[in-house]
Amino acid sequence: MKKPLNIDEYIKNYPKEIQQRLEKIRTTIKNNAPKAEEVISYGMPAFKLNGLLVWFAAHKKHIGFYPKASGIEAFKKELSVFKGAKGSVQFPFDKPLPIGLITKIIKFRVKENLEKAKNKEKK
Repeated sequence: MKKPLNIDEYIKNYPKEIQQRLEKIRTTIKNNAPKAEEVISYGMPAFKLNGLLVWFAAHKKHIGFYPKASGIEAFKKELSVFKGAKGSVQFPFDKPLPIGLITKIIKFRVKENLEKAKNKEKK
């Protein structure tokens, strides 16, 4: 698979049911971070707002969601039902996407990046 140039191209590479899940995450990010810019980073769809906000990607059996380590740490309890690592969580294809939780994580990351930008301006 050649590297996608944008998120539309990335999503088109997957079967319909996976495309729907990817689009659902993309829409959730857009709705909660309307000023964020869509980019491809590390070959994955990502959103930038004063630095990278979140990434997401389709894998064999799950959608990987990457809200940086701070985004995982802040919602450790809610995310404990999913497989994950320091900066990532796996949403399996055989379960519905936890859109409410994804929304909370995105809002947290937006706030975090905006505060970081504000603190930089002060210096």
